[in-house]
Amino acid sequence: MPNGARSSPFAARPSSRRSHPERRDLFLCHAWGDRLGAAKELHDLLESLDVTVWFSEKDVGLGKSLVREIDKGLRKSRISIVLVTPALFTSLEAEGVADKELSALLATGRVIPVVHGTTFEALRDISPLLAARSGLSTEASSLEVIAAKIADTVRV
Repeated sequence: MPNGARSSPFAARPSSRRSHPERRDLFLCHAWGDRLGAAKELHDLLESLDVTVWFSEKDVGLGKSLVREIDKGLRKSRISIVLVTPALFTSLEAEGVADKELSALLATGRVIPVVHGTTFEALRDISPLLAARSGLSTEASSLEVIAAKIADTVRV
C-alpha cells in the first residue's frame, strides 16, 4: 500500500464478489430464538440494500451440520454482526452455539455488535470484550437506520 497505509478489515473487495459468489459481506450471529424475528428482519433489510449476508436460516441446508456450516460461513464472510438481544444473553450463559460463534468472532478485528431490546451496559455484564467494540443500538436508531449504516460500512 502507498505511504505505509494499512487496509481496513472492512475494505470493499468488489472483484472477489464476482469471482467468489459464495463469499459474503456479512455473517449474522444471532440467538436461535431471534431467527424468525429481529435476526430475519435485519437480514432482510441488509439484503434489500444489496449486502450479501450469511444467515443460518437460509444457508444451512437440511441434513447439514449446523456447527460446520457456521464455521464455513465465518470463514467466507468479511465482517460479522452480533445481534445482541436478551435471547442471545440466555444462549451465551448456557454456552450454546452462539457462545462458540462469539468466541471465534472476538478473535477477529471485524465484528460489529447491534444491541436490540437491551443495552450496552447489560452486554458489558455478559461480554465485556464485545461491549468494548464500536457498535449500534436500537435504543438510538431503528433497525432500518442501522441496516443502512452497516451497508455504508460494507461499501467503504
